[in-house]
Amino acid sequence: MSEIDVLKGHATNIRKNIVKMVTEAKSGHPGGSLSSVEIATAIYFTQMNIDENNLTSNQRDRFVLSKGHASPLLYAVLAEKGFLEETELATFRKLNSRLQGHPSMRKLPGVDMSTGSLGQGISTAVGMALSNKYHELPYRVYTLLGDGECQEGEVWEAAMAAAHYKLDNLLAFVDNNGLQIDGKINDVMNPSPIDEKFKAFGWNVITLEDGNDLASVIEACEEAKTVKGKPTVVVAKTVKGKGVSFMENQASWHGSAPNDEQYAQAKAELEAKLAELEGK
Repeated sequence: MSEIDVLKGHATNIRKNIVKMVTEAKSGHPGGSLSSVEIATAIYFTQMNIDENNLTSNQRDRFVLSKGHASPLLYAVLAEKGFLEETELATFRKLNSRLQGHPSMRKLPGVDMSTGSLGQGISTAVGMALSNKYHELPYRVYTLLGDGECQEGEVWEAAMAAAHYKLDNLLAFVDNNGLQIDGKINDVMNPSPIDEKFKAFGWNVITLEDGNDLASVIEACEEAKTVKGKPTVVVAKTVKGKGVSFMENQASWHGSAPNDEQYAQAKAELEAKLAELEGK
């Protein structure tokens, strides 16, 4: 397999585990977890200097899941990287589990910030990037927001601070799937144009027409490294529920769990994708 097909294999495994976790827990947020898989795969497998030896160290790149309800994505990525046993994913949202409904940095090494209250994740990421800049440390900070999250005022306070302090060591992604729990983001509370807003706040802006294309996401990450004097945001147009046919572009899958029949269909679709990749 080519390098990009290997990454696609990781992404498909991550999707399988997202759906399995949410099904077994009978709760969770599959739609926005699935839409962000290529973004997280690119960050963790091609960008971050993170491994099993530096999980608890602050001497490495950081990732903040600002849209903390997409915790199945983060846990599935950590398992795919080998930072936790895949069997532990079955404890998602269970009593006393390390895998809480929203990620907790106190419970699980590799979780860089406890998140869930929307807007606070990017604010923390700004603080991390500012600290690295102040101490002249080379580490980069990555953060992932939802497009519905961009309805929060705190996001824009953080954006203003990041530009003011010229945090070129900060890369934010906006998972622009166009849907939130109550429907289309532009119907609920229109935050568009998100890219122009960030530009007005002094950010370097990259817009991806297909945020589910791994090669495009990786290219955006590499481009961001060349930008000096300002933070970069990648506004990535994605598909809610990407990879599972009956979930795609359906707001109802923002926070719903599949039943057994639906899980069987999703699993079959994803395993077919894996077989296709392995056959190349």
